[in-house]
Amino acid sequence: MVEIRLDLLDSTTSIYDNLSYVTENFSLPVIITNRLSKEGGGWKESELKRVELLTTLMPLSDAVDIELKAPLRDVVINKAKELDKIIIVSAHDFVETKPLDELISILKEGHRAGGDISKLAVTPHSSQDVLNLLQAGVASRHPVCTIAMGELGKHTRIIAGLYGSVLTYASVEGATAPGQLRVDTVKKLIKLFYSMDRSAALSVF
Repeated sequence: MVEIRLDLLDSTTSIYDNLSYVTENFSLPVIITNRLSKEGGGWKESELKRVELLTTLMPLSDAVDIELKAPLRDVVINKAKELDKIIIVSAHDFVETKPLDELISILKEGHRAGGDISKLAVTPHSSQDVLNLLQAGVASRHPVCTIAMGELGKHTRIIAGLYGSVLTYASVEGATAPGQLRVDTVKKLIKLFYSMDRSAALSVF
């Protein structure tokens, strides 16, 4: 699957060109994301324009990512449901990792909001933080994506599938989040790791 980060493209023309190129030349599902700046994104214009771009391009995609705390979250979710798209409701913490009960609560909120997949990316400061995130994934009764960002959590991008996570993210060029690995590296490691344990599966975005 390919994620198109609308917030990191230079212009509307570039956005359409990139999305059209992917849909026309690759037989891969497409997720579109237009990330809020306060959650690590590059979007600098209004929230209304951000959501309008997402909903306009949604028919060309297979899935859409919208932040749990986005002001117009429900507008995006309702449109995605109308078009029968996969909905990823995401939350990102670039400062810390909340206690286990709060992590579980955030993942539940994502599903209650309408997400098919609830995504949670956090910043760990200890091995216990990483373990808490993985445990939150195990505790979920619905599909989740859990990522511990930064050097301390790099390995979670590979092993999280053993703990309930259904997907991971990797970069083609520069990383879009702390600790993100290149897609070729992730594919090699996943192939090696999951060849030893076939009880888990992980999709790479």
